[in-house]
Amino acid sequence: MDVSILLLSLLIGAVVTYFSGDKLASKVALLFSLGALVISLNILYLFTNGSNVGILHGWITLPKVSVALYADGLSLAMVLLTTILTPLIIFSSFGTTVTNAKNFYALVLFMAFAMIGTFLAADGLLYYVFWELALIPIYFIALIWGNGDAEKRKKAVLKFFIYTLAGSLFMLVAFAYLYTKAGSFLLQDLYNLNLSTQEQFWIFFAFFLAYAIKIPIIPFHTWQAKVYQKAPTVGTMLLSGIMLKMGLYSIIRWQLPIAPQAAKQYMPLLIGLSIAGVIYGSILALRQKDLKKLLAYSSLAHVGLIAAGCYTLTMDGLSGAVHQMIAHGFVIVGLFFAAEIIYRRYHTRTISELGGIRAQAPKFTSLFMILVLASVALPGTYNFVGEFTVLYSLSQVNIWLAVIGGLTIILGAYYMLKMFQNVMLGETNTTTFGAITIYETLTMVVIIALLLFFGLYPKPINDLIHPSLNDIFFTINRLK
Repeated sequence: MDVSILLLSLLIGAVVTYFSGDKLASKVALLFSLGALVISLNILYLFTNGSNVGILHGWITLPKVSVALYADGLSLAMVLLTTILTPLIIFSSFGTTVTNAKNFYALVLFMAFAMIGTFLAADGLLYYVFWELALIPIYFIALIWGNGDAEKRKKAVLKFFIYTLAGSLFMLVAFAYLYTKAGSFLLQDLYNLNLSTQEQFWIFFAFFLAYAIKIPIIPFHTWQAKVYQKAPTVGTMLLSGIMLKMGLYSIIRWQLPIAPQAAKQYMPLLIGLSIAGVIYGSILALRQKDLKKLLAYSSLAHVGLIAAGCYTLTMDGLSGAVHQMIAHGFVIVGLFFAAEIIYRRYHTRTISELGGIRAQAPKFTSLFMILVLASVALPGTYNFVGEFTVLYSLSQVNIWLAVIGGLTIILGAYYMLKMFQNVMLGETNTTTFGAITIYETLTMVVIIALLLFFGLYPKPINDLIHPSLNDIFFTINRLK
């Protein structure tokens, strides 16, 4: 079995879901997403037992483009994140009525197909195709099934689309130039290029524009909060849980190894921008009155710290960043789902209009509390593993960077616990809060179980990602 089977299963699943009709669409999509999870676990088993699960076939003769899908520990970690979260996200939507469900769930599976393709692609042009394909379904998901005022939603989604597309075009130009130097788009051929310092500068910042917008890193973040707020919760979970990881993953896989000298030269600026995002996101989160916007700015703060870890160019920074990518994916999906559970009952996300939930739903309160504690990196949760390792890597560069970066934990604890008090405690809202359903409970329990398991025992992920990161670290630090 090779990884193309996984991509094919999701693509076929999207088509079958579309033709299954609105009544069956959610169940068919869930079935295919679970099938993709089983396939990805089988690929992981084959990979860990020494089998080659990647593929390389010719595609276009001129220019020379290949269907190259490369599966190593790093890419498989991102694939597994996607194939675990996708069925959870689909399952979490069972408590809501979705109009034109066949279109909606087909787009979700197609988006998973494109994101996994981005993580696996080892040919620059193929990677770019998957990168752009992932933008199409989320655009329509947010535009058609989003919430709030239609005109404001259209403006927010269009801004997101234009920003992301514009940044990607710079990346395409960079790939075109690299092709003229290497005669190939293959990842390893691009790694082997001996680019001048000036060439690395332009390549690096062409990639940076694409990734900084997608992640996002300030000052390229202005699209994020409104799109997270206006998109339906499924769309927000796909964006925050998986799609932004495309940019963080790509820093490690593409940007740093191809232009390491530029990364080393501009390290202070890059880390500075990333940590500024930590502080800026935290301060804005403190001021939010809407629950989804608060979580959106919380996400901005956390991904800023992940980006800072990547740009330390240390092995600990790369390792901590990958751990935190995975942990952030699970916890942010769990938090946005908790916000959706509240909205289903109170039909508001305004924090001042909530409260009094704990007395009516103690089980939900306990689950929500665990997610909040995971978000602030409580020891024993998976977020602690990633954040501690990233902060340690920052201390290797400059101890003050670690101190300032550590504000994400202090500020995060303040605004998340304050939000929990206002939303869950007190007697502000006396509307009856119905018991959470089996679908809702199961979704939250699975997410929490993963966060606690890998928080206490991260060794399986360490063993999976470290060989790949060692190879990338060697490529970054060799003379080019």
